[in-house]
Amino acid sequence: MATDVVVIGSGVVGASIALELARRGRRVTVVDKAGSAGHGSTAASSAVVRFNFSTLASVSAAWEAHFAWRSWAEHLGRDVGDLARFERCGLAMLDVPAAPRSMYLPLFKEVGVPFEEWSSADLAERIPGIDVGRYWPPKRIDDDLFWTAAEDTLGAVYTPDAGFVSDPALAAQNLAAAAKACGAEFRFHTTVHGVERANGRVTAVTCADARIPCGVVVNAAGPWSTRINGLAGVGADFTVTCRPLRQEVAHVAAPAGYRGTDGVGISIADMDLGTYLRGEVGGGLLVGGTEPECDPLQWVDDPDAVTTHPTMPVFEAQVTRAARRLPELAIPNRARGVVGVYDVADDWTPIYDRTELSGFYVAMGTSGNQFKNAPVVGKFLAAIIEQTENGVDHDERPARFVGEHTGLEIDLSAFSRKRPYNAENSGTVLG
Repeated sequence: MATDVVVIGSGVVGASIALELARRGRRVTVVDKAGSAGHGSTAASSAVVRFNFSTLASVSAAWEAHFAWRSWAEHLGRDVGDLARFERCGLAMLDVPAAPRSMYLPLFKEVGVPFEEWSSADLAERIPGIDVGRYWPPKRIDDDLFWTAAEDTLGAVYTPDAGFVSDPALAAQNLAAAAKACGAEFRFHTTVHGVERANGRVTAVTCADARIPCGVVVNAAGPWSTRINGLAGVGADFTVTCRPLRQEVAHVAAPAGYRGTDGVGISIADMDLGTYLRGEVGGGLLVGGTEPECDPLQWVDDPDAVTTHPTMPVFEAQVTRAARRLPELAIPNRARGVVGVYDVADDWTPIYDRTELSGFYVAMGTSGNQFKNAPVVGKFLAAIIEQTENGVDHDERPARFVGEHTGLEIDLSAFSRKRPYNAENSGTVLG
């Protein structure tokens, strides 16, 4: 059966795109090789909602999106059953040379993101038990210098409105359910085998058991996105490319002092040691890495071949770094956590754009730092598609998005496939 749009991928980004296009009256079919929405990279996300980015467009997007998370039921607009919850716990971005305050505080001020500048004394008071030592640059835990005593202290910038989403996969399922209520169809256990074209325009998506005629395709396939581009024969004019990256996030019990009175401590972005920490309701602690130069990155050729069990060397490195920052943290002798495959752009900034094939659009390079922006990413793609399909070239006259909550105008060329490499980014998942 023909459809207007095929969205490839039902992660939190693909489901958001499906919802926004269905809301605009388009017939939408979502295909995914997994068995349910949010079962790919989304399920492995730490689901941190924060505003620290190196570009105005990204800070604006994150600030706009957080209002949707805060009023999730209203954003969905439909009764979809159990809802993912936004937990507002605040985030402390520790000072590091790679991401100085001067990089992002002017953006916070321009966008209107509330923040507090903390000294090392403030940091010690607000996060009980924290070691405020400066250890830059990050080091491997088998390097003797890792254990060298700090000779200086560091402060932080605190954003009280940051937090996290309780269940990232459920958030994607909420979006998918809302999209279905608007008429979208979801086909799971469906692998894309080809993208057909005629006269320079996409005409159909072919799967193992079906051919789906359509006029528009959106590639939101996460770590498989570059492979899908290859099937469509697009990407020759991209100045930014994406690669799959295996990532691990450790799960441990948070120290009692860190949890605070509400059971969830302040999230910590700690590029000084090469890690980030965020609590969980019930006393858990998630520990992820920020890609320090001393750690080898696990780039993969085939996302399907990745082992999904956490490894002790990565677990030990992440948790030992976390324990350096929170000395009361116990380091278990057994690895526990989640493993995912991220879709990473060269400059850790996503690509939301059209392509050289008419009707073929991409939402790529989103993994690791775009979960938080998912509620607005659907609106971004809807705006780009609507303008382009109405004959206005997004390359020549970039679409603009105005946030309904903030009134902020975002020039979507910031996420162009042809953009200059963003040399101002931190070179890490923090963007």
